[in-house]
Amino acid sequence: MENRMADSPPDRLTALPSWLLTQTARHAQRLVGDGFAAVDARGYHYRLLLTLDETGPTSQADLGRRSGIHLSDVVAAVNDLADRQLVERSPDPTDRRRNVITLTPAGRRQLRRLDRAVARIQDDLLAPLTPTERDQLTRLLTRLLHHHNAGEARKRVPETPR
Repeated sequence: MENRMADSPPDRLTALPSWLLTQTARHAQRLVGDGFAAVDARGYHYRLLLTLDETGPTSQADLGRRSGIHLSDVVAAVNDLADRQLVERSPDPTDRRRNVITLTPAGRRQLRRLDRAVARIQDDLLAPLTPTERDQLTRLLTRLLHHHNAGEARKRVPETPR
């Protein structure tokens, strides 16, 4: 009993949703990192390829905003993807100071491989849950995220003086 107590976090801690989310996120990050490494990719690659697939050609800045990746990280990841010929970077015809990033056919094939890897990762992460529980968890997490994102957006909007 003494050994179990030394290895286990306190019960009050393990009952906190914030602690549970953080610990689960740690496992999710490890699974995602390992899963993408197995197919010679990174999470940023998936996010950028997926964003380009859904939005079409776009500027690096817009790509960063839409994918939720900081611009300096977008540049490095786009460089990597361009070196692998998964995306093409070309000057924006309306503003030569900007680059437009376009998904290549090889990029679409890589995205399909990454989609399969992500499906395996999700199955591994959510293994103890039934399909109904997985859907419920996704809905609840989406609701939490939308609530907190909306709150952050409200904080960024300056109030008008009265």
